[in-house]
Amino acid sequence: MKRIAIVVLTLVAGMLALAAAMGASPWWWFGAVPVMFLGLVGAWDLLQRRHSVLRNYPVLGHARFLLERIRPELQQYFIERNFDGRPFDRDVRDIVYERAKGTDAEQPYGTERDVYLPGYEFLVPSMAPCPVPKTPPRVRIGGPDCSRPYDMALLNVSAMSFGSLSANAVLALNGGAAAGGFAHDTGEGGLSEYHLRPGGDLIWEIGTGYFGCRTRDGDFDPAEFADKAAHDHVKCVSLKISQGAKPGIGGVLPGAKVNAEIARVRDVPEGRTVISPPYHRVFSTPRELVRFIARMRELAGGKPTGFKLCVGSRRQFLAVCKAMLEEGTAPDFIVVDGAEGGTGAAPLEFADHVGAPLTEGLVTVHNALVGAGLRDRVRVGASGKIATGTDLVKRLVQGADYGNAARAMMFAVGCIQAQRCHTNACPTGVTTQDPRRARALDVRDKTPRVRRFQQATVASALQIMASMGVTDPAELRPHMLRRRIDPHTERSYAELYEWLEPGQLLAEPPASWAADWKAADPDRFTV
Repeated sequence: MKRIAIVVLTLVAGMLALAAAMGASPWWWFGAVPVMFLGLVGAWDLLQRRHSVLRNYPVLGHARFLLERIRPELQQYFIERNFDGRPFDRDVRDIVYERAKGTDAEQPYGTERDVYLPGYEFLVPSMAPCPVPKTPPRVRIGGPDCSRPYDMALLNVSAMSFGSLSANAVLALNGGAAAGGFAHDTGEGGLSEYHLRPGGDLIWEIGTGYFGCRTRDGDFDPAEFADKAAHDHVKCVSLKISQGAKPGIGGVLPGAKVNAEIARVRDVPEGRTVISPPYHRVFSTPRELVRFIARMRELAGGKPTGFKLCVGSRRQFLAVCKAMLEEGTAPDFIVVDGAEGGTGAAPLEFADHVGAPLTEGLVTVHNALVGAGLRDRVRVGASGKIATGTDLVKRLVQGADYGNAARAMMFAVGCIQAQRCHTNACPTGVTTQDPRRARALDVRDKTPRVRRFQQATVASALQIMASMGVTDPAELRPHMLRRRIDPHTERSYAELYEWLEPGQLLAEPPASWAADWKAADPDRFTV
């Protein structure tokens, strides 16, 4: 395209010079130049072989490519309604923006949603509401094998790596976490100085690339892991099994993006493409996974240790539960990532069609742990499109103990859902390593926005629970959330899903679980 532009400009300049030499009026240029330019563009369109549209519709065909380029912006700002945008509609984005700014996120005149459409969900209010707790409850993370438990907030910053996010975005998120007293998951990209400098509580996530604790050949380095896990700001350690938006595949960081800083954080060579494999080297069976979690906890000095996954096969997760029982140890927490979760880049087929959505994932994990008699020692986190108090309460009803938010936290630091995360051209400086673009994100301005958003969202969740007659999240029950099936029928979650009793799988598994429980093998990941 640059060569084409040079040729066109050269021809135009030559024609202008010729016209001047012939003594043509300067006013001739204003009409002739556009005509000559369009003529040259049209000639090029007819001769090129790459685009059929341009060959059939020279000049005019370029309008198609222009409109295609700006289609997302036209859709977002002029076409979509307040409640039907994707991945997050305008109503939700506005709630996050207003809460981050510290202003009222309220709406006059009633809901715009059709409450009789199938799929509409609502929480059940009580005729005897409770006072809203003055102090938000926290969740104790740490089972019997954990010597240094951590009290987790109800809403925390979900996993986002330095490299995917700019340094300024990480600084703002961690500074907000430090000011608000909630946790910040590092993502699998390593433990950077931007995670450590503001002083916020960290959940250090380790992925298949073992970034920040890897040997030269890409294996897990226990000595480096122990050294970094001992940092005072690291409160928990999480092993990433899979991610909601792209479960079962690894990742590629092009060598052009691996600058000296990212190379140092990730323990990889500068300028060389980095591949995260889809599988872990440290385990290949459920039993080995459970043993490695226990080893990580020991290396971390007794800090809470767990894993994150996007649920797929119920039988495989039950195999992990059997391994916990036979080994006599369990993770301190499990984070369930829904298939609707976000990512900087993923194949569309994976984002759309692979993995269980968060609701089914939570119900599966919660019930499996309950049925195996393990629920009281393992806390469950929920990650995937949590942006409002309603979202958080729904996930608590479905089996979670706490929630993590990624994209909502990005909105709080200025993200406008431009969906340019994978291009390194984020217009707000959130998901880019371009210094000029990242400079647009002012850390001092965005840090308090993260704190205000988290506090307002938790306050909203507590207010909703109080309206339901509940002061403690542990009192929430499945019958308190209902879903419309058709215009005339709605059902509670107690009716829609099967809920196991403590230890039921060990005593007498229900018919719907019996086959999977019997086939689950702690020494094989059997689908």
